[in-house]
Amino acid sequence: MSRRFSNLRPGALLLALVIAVILWGLAQGASSIERAYDVPIELASLSEELVVTDQTPKNINVRIMGSQAALRNVDSSKLLYSIDVSGSKPGEAEFEVDVSNVSLPRGARIVSRSPSRIFIDFEPRGRKSVGIRVDTSGALPEGYVLERVEVLPSHVWLTGARGQVLRLREVVTEPVDLSGLNAKEELEVSLILGAGTVRMEKEEPVRVVLHIAPEPHEDLPVPGAENEAQES
Repeated sequence: MSRRFSNLRPGALLLALVIAVILWGLAQGASSIERAYDVPIELASLSEELVVTDQTPKNINVRIMGSQAALRNVDSSKLLYSIDVSGSKPGEAEFEVDVSNVSLPRGARIVSRSPSRIFIDFEPRGRKSVGIRVDTSGALPEGYVLERVEVLPSHVWLTGARGQVLRLREVVTEPVDLSGLNAKEELEVSLILGAGTVRMEKEEPVRVVLHIAPEPHEDLPVPGAENEAQES
């Protein structure tokens, strides 16, 4: 045995080792493996007259099979499952999951998906103009009073699911802290619209003007009161 290997040149042994490593790498790259991915769902061609109030689920889970080289080319951030919802009507709709439109690199394919169906609730869109109420927190320094509060604009148009929009009578601002204020102050504030589908129809800044003045002192004489007392 030792005599057989003694006849091989060192260069031939090195070449054989290199070829073995290359063949092993090719075999590893060609062997199929599976990986799981969560793919976000996109709703395409949604009518402006409808609003999605519920969707189950928000993502689908797929298992992708392919070689290591192919799966290295799968960019999970670009995976997207699109559903054509054109023609949908108010109410609950059911869509079967067909992953054939998910784009994958050559050599990769989807072998399973979950769930097999997606349920979406649609509601007609509504709009309404409501007033804005300013929410305040904290207290002014001693000796100062808040004479009045202005909101610019005083009303905003809201849009969203009709049932949610029509229930609203007003919207409230984020709390405005009065602590330390001793003069007129103008602030830009955000509106609290909740976690539903309600949004401002037109995104515009909302400003609050606080009219703050020194508190009147009761012991100060009223102009003209002393002269009236003398005449009587």
